[in-house]
Amino acid sequence: MDQKQIDRLNELAKKAKSPEGLTQWEADERAALRREYIDAVLGSLQGQLDHTYIVDEQGNKRKLKKKGE
Repeated sequence: MDQKQIDRLNELAKKAKSPEGLTQWEADERAALRREYIDAVLGSLQGQLDHTYIVDEQGNKRKLKKKGE
């Protein structure tokens, strides 16, 4: 997600709080931008966790496992 899309999302959030509110088209656009933003954040977090290692007291490194593995 680029800065232009984040700025548009913030603009729509401000407009939603104003007395005029959002049109249906703007509400749909905001929902799509929110979903894209959340997916980008989750993807970034998953990438960080995929490259995370745990080091024990003996200095052994092991890859961080997903819950339930």
